[in-house]
Amino acid sequence: MLRIPLLGTIFRKGPSPLRHLLGTLFVLTLGIGLIASNWPEPHQPITQSPEQIIPAEEFSRIIRDFSEEGGYFLSDNFISNETSYLHVLGKLGELAATGEGAYIGVGPEQNFTYIAKVRPRIAFIVDIRRQAMIQQLMYKAIFHLSENRAQFLSLLFSKPLVGESAPGTDTLLPELLLYFDQTPGVERTFRENLSILEETIQEDFKFPLSADDRDALEYVYTAFWEENLNIRFWFSGRWSWGRFPTMRAILLEKDLRGQRANFLAKAEDYQFVRELHLLNRIIPLVGDFAGNKTFAAIGDYLRKNGHSVSVFYTSNVEQYLFRSGVFGAFVENVRKLPIGEKSFFIRAFTGMGGLHPARIPGHRLTTILQEMTVFLEDYDQKLYSDYWALVTTHFIGGNEP
Repeated sequence: MLRIPLLGTIFRKGPSPLRHLLGTLFVLTLGIGLIASNWPEPHQPITQSPEQIIPAEEFSRIIRDFSEEGGYFLSDNFISNETSYLHVLGKLGELAATGEGAYIGVGPEQNFTYIAKVRPRIAFIVDIRRQAMIQQLMYKAIFHLSENRAQFLSLLFSKPLVGESAPGTDTLLPELLLYFDQTPGVERTFRENLSILEETIQEDFKFPLSADDRDALEYVYTAFWEENLNIRFWFSGRWSWGRFPTMRAILLEKDLRGQRANFLAKAEDYQFVRELHLLNRIIPLVGDFAGNKTFAAIGDYLRKNGHSVSVFYTSNVEQYLFRSGVFGAFVENVRKLPIGEKSFFIRAFTGMGGLHPARIPGHRLTTILQEMTVFLEDYDQKLYSDYWALVTTHFIGGNEP
């Protein structure tokens, strides 16, 4: 009997009589699990020129060569906890922080929404935890295997798409989530999917997984299988479980115009992120914002390839850099990046120090922008005595006229 991961690999290739025969056998022999309705259709041709595709071997090399040793953080950032993450999207559009540049970010899935809106040519997602890099490779495999948003969530939660109520390509996000709320998971599907994701990372992406990496992949994927749309950001031991929003709530958040703007809200946003993944141009790295390797390597790579930074999403990492006394090292890393007048930080301020002037009632965090060139000028003028000074000096609020 053919192994399901092998069938998954065959399904990702171009059309052929053998592929269609195997597809038919696959549907007939598997009554549950990764059935035909849960598997992507053949890929459409990539519209970009072939030279834009980063070969898998190069993609893997960049991760290994640019990354630093993994570090510790006190939480499992399975999903974002920033309900205000959409509040700066309108302002980003007004400031024209979109188009041909590079994106740099930190953390889990909120990066995909910023990438969908910024439309960069390349993106680096940098996190000090190696587990976060493995989670991003998990996401990458899911994007590769899922041609639409319904398939993405089906594979993420191991809930097959079955029956007349199964969502389609144009299903609105609330109805899409309702289907997965009401559909039971299938443990056999979860086990089969985990094997496929591991094989995709190692064989298709050419990225070797150590025993610890495989354990991390199973740990993360199990969390999504067990919690589904109720998964949250949590600290070690889940003691803070009730304090943070669920993935369902994060996905359904609205921007300041009252529109749902998550990358899963519109098919075209999902397709942009997916295509950038297919080009191997969303690259996860293990890196310290104050380290001496990763950001220097990113800066050299961007200059060599003619890219400047459009957006650098830092979340609230700078809060910890101040606390650890290494904020100055981060500033020097920013200087190593190619930036210009259209380069912006996105920050999420947690409320430490007082109520931020750009705070939106009902949200624990405040998301703001700042020009990166202004950031360096202010630092050189010694305007950042602490984190509060950083987030309240020359910031741009999403709610500003």
